[in-house]
Parts: sequence; structure tokens; C-alpha cells
Amino acid sequence: MVEWRLIGRGARQVPEPWATPLTWTVAYGSAFVLVALLDVLGVLDRTGLALLTLSLLAAALGLRGRFVAAPGTAALCWVCLNVLGTEPTGELSWAGHRDPGWMACLLLATVAGTAIGRLLHARSAYRRVTPFDEFG
Repeated sequence: MVEWRLIGRGARQVPEPWATPLTWTVAYGSAFVLVALLDVLGVLDRTGLALLTLSLLAAALGLRGRFVAAPGTAALCWVCLNVLGTEPTGELSWAGHRDPGWMACLLLATVAGTAIGRLLHARSAYRRVTPFDEFG
């Protein structure tokens, strides 16, 4: 008996999230480039804008990363913003009124991006599985 099947049908695998070291490497490199670009454009003195762009970057990295990588991703983005974007430039400092909020914002953006990424992948995997066999 010959069984006919469409070639393009069937469940496909959900993409694997990036490994944590890869996520952190991309986070640090892209945060460094983004802060340097904001400095060249002359808008780095507006730390709210820099925090917003780094939060968007953290959320975008979260789409492909794992939940385990979220705290490190947020910390690496914060380090780039703190060292390169605030006075004194080139020194790691801690401002008790500002930095906990920045860390929370970056962590929330990374976790939200990761959650959205996992939901999108799960939804697309669910839609790929057909509930019936067309030729059966």
C-alpha cells in the first residue's frame, strides 16, 4: 500500500534559544556599539533616551535568549551605560537613587523579551502541528 504525504507538512522544530555565553557576548558588543553611536550622535547626555534604547536592545536580545541569561544581559547593558554614558566617564560607579531603577528597567525588558520570544515560538510550533491527516 502506498501512503501519500505532502512533502512540506509536519511539525518542525521550535528554534533553540541562543546559548547564554553567546547572548552575553552579543549583549556586551551591541550595547557598547549602541552607547558609542549615541555618543557620536551627541544624545548620550540624555540618559533617559540611552536607557530606552538599551532597554529595547535588551528586549530584542531576550527574544532569542534564555531566561537564565536575562540577569547577565541586563547587567552587561547597565555596565555599558554606566561606564560610558554617565559621569565620570570610564569609571564604574553606583548612584543609589538612579542605578537600581536602571537595573530593574533593563532586567524587566530582558525578561519580557524572553517571555514574548518563548510564547511566539510555542505558538508557531503549535500552529505547525496539523490536527488531522488529510489523506488518512
